[in-house]
Amino acid sequence: MDQELLDMLCCPETKEDVSLAEAKLIGSLNLKIEAGQLKNRGGETIKEKMDSGLIRADRKFLYPVREDIPIMLIDEAIPLEGLI
Repeated sequence: MDQELLDMLCCPETKEDVSLAEAKLIGSLNLKIEAGQLKNRGGETIKEKMDSGLIRADRKFLYPVREDIPIMLIDEAIPLEGLI
């Protein structure tokens, strides 16, 4: 993801900065998605794997990135409690 774009993005809920997630975390989350074990903040089971993700500064939520497009919707965020 382009650093200039990353610098402009923030959490739509809290306005906190976001940073690019580590590849290891994305791999772990994609395994959970594949197994049908990961839900988004809206309570829906996530079916589509991520290319990368943006972690909120407080590390409570991750916003998925698919095909270089950050999905910055509050209900689409992935709760990270207990996962990192």
